[in-house]
Amino acid sequence: MPNLAKACIAEFIGTFALVFFGCGSIVVAKNMDGSLVTVAAAFGLVLAVFVPACIYVSGAQFNPAVSIALTLIGKQAPMRTAAYIPVQLLAAACAAGMLVFIVGSGMANAHDARVGASIGLLNASGDTARVFLLETIMTFALMFVVLATVVDTRAEKFTGFYVGGIVAVCVVTGGPFTGASMNPARSFGPAIYGHWDMHWVYWLAPILGASLAALIYKHVWTNQTPETE
Repeated sequence: MPNLAKACIAEFIGTFALVFFGCGSIVVAKNMDGSLVTVAAAFGLVLAVFVPACIYVSGAQFNPAVSIALTLIGKQAPMRTAAYIPVQLLAAACAAGMLVFIVGSGMANAHDARVGASIGLLNASGDTARVFLLETIMTFALMFVVLATVVDTRAEKFTGFYVGGIVAVCVVTGGPFTGASMNPARSFGPAIYGHWDMHWVYWLAPILGASLAALIYKHVWTNQTPETE
């Protein structure tokens, strides 16, 4: 099997896991009085295990914004990114659909669960600008950590822990306000089951945040040696 096909399979599995278990934790929390911390832990832990499981096959991106930003700075071929994005979106849609199928539409949408959609208090108040800003900042942080701990060969390789950690932190901080997506695919999966609130923001803001982080990392951190006295 060609390497790109194998990589696409890895991206599908990793993205499916992220959306199924992450959004599933939201459905459980909403229906069973769970906490924001349990949701953050679910998103963080699924990345902690699936990033190292898939990284040597596909790079473990699971996120169109990350894929686009890597291409922007020349770290990934455009053709690979063009192959990854449809796979990531399909995986997210399948994961959300499987979640609805298993728990039922009633439970998946009960108590404002909305199939784990990335929607928060700022969406409800119609504050598009602040949703955009917060998603941009959080995706910047995510992309910076991805570059520093996954892409950069100088880093210590506890990749899953680092990526999962920053996602968990962002979920705790931004989850109540925007749903803390940082990932167009993660938003797309639940959206196709009827939750399209400000959906364009969850594409544009993560792509902008990831691209800014990638450009800054390329020009400041790349080929930089530690300062010595």
